[in-house]
Amino acid sequence: MKTLLLAGCLGLALAAPALADETDPARAERWDDLKHAVFGDRPVTDASGIIALAAPTRALDAATVPLTVTLPQGAGEGASRVTAIWLMVDDNPSPLVGTFRFGPAGDPTVLKTRVRVDQYTLIHAVAETQDGRLFSTVSYVKAAGGCSAPSSKDAEAAAVRIGQMRLRVDAAPADGGPEMAHLLVSHPNYNGMQVDQLKHTFIPARYIQDIEVHDGDDLALSVQADISLSEDPEITFGLRPSAAGKLRVDMTDSTTAAFHQDFPPADRS
Repeated sequence: MKTLLLAGCLGLALAAPALADETDPARAERWDDLKHAVFGDRPVTDASGIIALAAPTRALDAATVPLTVTLPQGAGEGASRVTAIWLMVDDNPSPLVGTFRFGPAGDPTVLKTRVRVDQYTLIHAVAETQDGRLFSTVSYVKAAGGCSAPSSKDAEAAAVRIGQMRLRVDAAPADGGPEMAHLLVSHPNYNGMQVDQLKHTFIPARYIQDIEVHDGDDLALSVQADISLSEDPEITFGLRPSAAGKLRVDMTDSTTAAFHQDFPPADRS
C-alpha cells in the first residue's frame, strides 16, 4: 500500500507547481486523489470541530516542521471514540507521514510530531472513529526543501545512536485529562533524497516503519510511518490511567532492524 501510494503521488507531486497558491483548485483535486489512494471510496467529512491541526504558517526548518493534532471535544466514547489519526503532507513525494492507532491504553486527545515538508503545501489530518467514520482538517504551511535537506547530525554518530529512545511521561492534569507521553527516537530517517556532502552520492533510504508502545500488556499507540517523518522524531501522545505503569517500546525500520526498550514506572523519564 505504501509503495503504491508513493509511486502514484510522486508523479502528482512532480506535476504540481512548486509554489501554487493555496486556493489553487489543483490542490483540491490532489487531496481528492490522496483520499482515494488511502481511504478508497469511504467518505471523509471536513469537521474542524472534531479534529484540529496546528502547524506553523511559515516553518523555521522545513526538515522538522512541528504538527499538533487535537480533538476539541475529547476522544469520544463508544462508537464515536477516535481510534486512529492519519497525517498527510499533500505535496510531498510520499504524502502519507504515518498512521497513528490508539489502543486501550492510549488517548488520542493530543498528538504531536515533526515532519519533512518538500514545498509549500496543504497538510491534512484525518481521524477515524470506532464505527469507521472519517473526519478531516487542514493547514497550509510555507516551507520548502525539507525532504532533501541534509541531516543535522554527524552520520557516524547517528549510526552509533540509531534506535536509542528516551521517554518522559507528564502526570495527568487535575481536570482528569490523560497523562502525556513524549517519546524521542534517535534515527536519521534517511529517505533516499539526501546527498552525502562528502561523497556527493545519494544516501540510501533507511527510515522508521513501525513503532508500538505498550503500557503493561495493553497497546497504547502503534505507528506505521513513511519517509516524511523527520529525523530523530519525537511523538507526543496521551496515555489512559494504568495500574501497570511499565511502558515498552518496539520499533523496526526499513532495513528490518528491530529495537526494543523498557521504561519501568520508576524510570520512565
